[in-house]
Amino acid sequence: MSRVKKLIRDEIQALSAYHVPASDDMIKLDAMENPYVWPAVAREAWSDSLRDLPINRYPDPAAQLVKDGLRRLMGVDDKYDLLLGNGSDEIIQLLAMALAKPGATILAPEPGFVMYKMIATFCGLKYVGVPLQNDFELDRDAMLSAVIAHEPALVFLAQPNNPTGNLWDEKTLTEIVEAAPGFVVIDEAYMAFTDADHIDWLDRYDHVLIMRTLSKVGLAGLRLGLLIGNKECLHELDKLRLPYNINVLTQASALFALEHYEMMVIQTEQIRVDRVMLQKDLASLPGVTVFPSEANFVLVRTPAGQARNWFEGLKQRKILIKCLDGGHPLLKDCLRITVGTTEQNAALMDALREIAQA
Repeated sequence: MSRVKKLIRDEIQALSAYHVPASDDMIKLDAMENPYVWPAVAREAWSDSLRDLPINRYPDPAAQLVKDGLRRLMGVDDKYDLLLGNGSDEIIQLLAMALAKPGATILAPEPGFVMYKMIATFCGLKYVGVPLQNDFELDRDAMLSAVIAHEPALVFLAQPNNPTGNLWDEKTLTEIVEAAPGFVVIDEAYMAFTDADHIDWLDRYDHVLIMRTLSKVGLAGLRLGLLIGNKECLHELDKLRLPYNINVLTQASALFALEHYEMMVIQTEQIRVDRVMLQKDLASLPGVTVFPSEANFVLVRTPAGQARNWFEGLKQRKILIKCLDGGHPLLKDCLRITVGTTEQNAALMDALREIAQA
């Protein structure tokens, strides 16, 4: 037996690494990114703001100015704290590390964000996935039964959910939160594309935490996520955060973006308009089911057995989307398509009509 096989945990060896496909020279509609860049004048001003940064020095370890800006933007009361991470992924990892007592469990509905399960495995926690119903709504009885049976230290509930794009019933969410013996993270990664907002749940439940990110609004390259919640909990999590996890370029760029946030509001509003048009166009394809979405992507079900063919056909035409078929039984024949620019969406539809008729 090799040293690698002998020493590395079996569950790590059984994993597949998170795969990010090459996307050079392609219309990239696979990763829920904002397809718009900033106006030229804003890019120039941003570049100027970075010119004299002391990159020979470590950044502010607390990124306090960024926290203050996010607090103002999101209306976070001073009685709550913010924890910043290198994307939401680092925050999920910090939570898992903090809660990784022997036998501890993380629970989440499925299909959902794949990193919940992956990071639970990385950190040696048990993971329980509870299948959604066929319409991608929460299975109330199954969720409550799982909470009672497994007593999870942490439950993830995404509003809206990735990859399905839908919001879940508020009454059911409330019942799950009130039944949970541990922490509940409401993942609001797609907050810019929905009117749903659960930050007031912090006042209702002291075990609820709100997780958000700036990636979807147009700052994916910065990798900046945040957790909002009670100060006692975030104080403990902060002990696990590696020093200087938010680098000086990210901090300065985030501050610039927060000072000019109206640019991204305009873009996200355009994406919401284009989402409606894209859903309508996709629904015109024969045999296609288009699911409701409150995110910046649309989930569709192709005619039986065609998801992989359509994915490959688009890839040959230099358009990259996400094929979900085979990832979960509920996602059979499904594709996830990020809402692009108006021009990108038009190119996508032209290609899909050609592929569907072939």
